[in-house]
Amino acid sequence: MAADRTARRSSPADTIGGGEALMQRMIGRIEAVAALAVLLLLATGGSLAAQEFAGREKLRAHSDEFRQDVIKVTDSVYAAVGFSDANSVLIQGDGGSIIVDTTSDVTDASAVKAEFAKLSAAPVRAIIYTHSHPDHTGGATVFAGNDHPEIYSHQLLVDRVPDVGRAGRDGGDQFGASLPDSLFINAGTGMQFGRRPAPTGYIPPTRTFSGDRLEVTIASVRLHLLHTPGETPENIAVWLPDKRVLLPGDDFYKAFPNLYAIRGARLRPVDQWVASLGMMLNLDAEYLVPGHTRPIIGSANVRAALTTYRDGIKSILNQTVEGMKKGERPDELVQHVKLPPALAESPYLQEFYGTVAWAVRAIYTDYAGWFDGNPTNLFPLSENDRAARIIELAGGRDQVLLRARRAVVNKDFQWAAELTDYVLAIDGGNVEAKRLKATALTELGERQISAIARNYYLSAAQYLLRELPGR
Repeated sequence: MAADRTARRSSPADTIGGGEALMQRMIGRIEAVAALAVLLLLATGGSLAAQEFAGREKLRAHSDEFRQDVIKVTDSVYAAVGFSDANSVLIQGDGGSIIVDTTSDVTDASAVKAEFAKLSAAPVRAIIYTHSHPDHTGGATVFAGNDHPEIYSHQLLVDRVPDVGRAGRDGGDQFGASLPDSLFINAGTGMQFGRRPAPTGYIPPTRTFSGDRLEVTIASVRLHLLHTPGETPENIAVWLPDKRVLLPGDDFYKAFPNLYAIRGARLRPVDQWVASLGMMLNLDAEYLVPGHTRPIIGSANVRAALTTYRDGIKSILNQTVEGMKKGERPDELVQHVKLPPALAESPYLQEFYGTVAWAVRAIYTDYAGWFDGNPTNLFPLSENDRAARIIELAGGRDQVLLRARRAVVNKDFQWAAELTDYVLAIDGGNVEAKRLKATALTELGERQISAIARNYYLSAAQYLLRELPGR
């Protein structure tokens, strides 16, 4: 590598005392390497780039799941997809209708209500919240209008303390709320969660239940509200036994589930999620209408989708626990705990939203706590102390930055980000470290299939770039 040869010829004064001059030479070499890379890609027809960014392109294609549409599921059941972050469902009855989930806000709800009005002018007799997430509850006032419907949910929805923000992260970065349109693709389970917020129209539930199920008849429609903890502890599935329509809330969607939310939350109840999917399988539904992504039609298709989802979650849980019994630590577990090949190829378990690695780490922490068994980690050095010692060991911050630049050139972006973190731990205003870290995070983000990972990487990179002089 040209950069390696230059480093070996440089004198100590060049590498330590002459950091600015070295920086300029290295930037020039980075640009030259980038130009050469472009030429090589053109010569090979771009095949290398296609492989490198395959995850991103799959995520782009996944946006088709959220194309705007009102889908007739079966007689008297319609799903509005793509109008908001979550789906909303209209169930027509005798002299009235039922709405299951109400979109994110009053703007989105108004658009869906206008579409539903083309299908039914009957008053809304009931609104059902499958769970507490705001993309399912924010448009209730619009659908309620002056009809004064009952608002149904599980009692846990009312009792629940929201986990958003408890860890100091509000969730916006994982959804790319502040990203420019040019960098944003989608939110994994919706087109753009929270990117253009409008006023909420949440209405507190007026009728709740605390057991495993509530059977009601509304506008002559029989409904079973089934407590199915998974995505949230209060999640309910809505089962229409006479139509064999199942609305699972967020216990199923077309992506690997977000068993752990990096915005700062507890592990979702994984074992209960598996059990809930098993219970839903036993219903033998003909139609499956998830809270996100498009409906699935046909009993064989529904069974295959739910079975795949259940088996995928169960496999990751079992593999992680088995590895823990052998004394494996999180960094070891994530190297080999994977979906079995047949499940990994399923369209229902692609990592557009959650990721296997995050699930593994969260399961470990939930089952065993923060300590990984290595006594060195009982009372570790502070981040700043460790960084100062590593930088001294490496020969100074200029040497660390030099190696970070080499890592960027060599597309070793994770190592580049980690090296810049050492510098920023002791010199939070270091411009070159911020610039290099922003580059590394951007490159990492552009290679992700997970919308959450992509959005978080790119958001962090944008914050760093905004802090640079002249920005």
